[in-house]
Amino acid sequence: MSGRLVLLRHGESEWNREQRFTGWADVELTTLGQTQMRHAGRAMRDAGVEVDVAFTSVLRRCVHSLWVTLDEMQRFWIPQRLDWRLNERHYGGLGTPSSRCCP
Repeated sequence: MSGRLVLLRHGESEWNREQRFTGWADVELTTLGQTQMRHAGRAMRDAGVEVDVAFTSVLRRCVHSLWVTLDEMQRFWIPQRLDWRLNERHYGGLGTPSSRCCP
């Protein structure tokens, strides 16, 4: 059985815009992030990509990215698996440093 694995990063979040690492902080997508996901969904739909199941972390920016993308692909009905083990890295005691300080 052959298949295709599609990896897609979440759209721009509020903290991405501020150049802050997000880690497990549960921040929303920006308007630009939602637009990015609509474009990604449209591009995959136009390319004939048919997703059968979707996996994402439980973080809001990731779940909303998935929903916007699947809606644009007209595949919102597929099984969606949310799992905390797909969350971004947890920065622990570092908190949420700015990406400007840590290249």
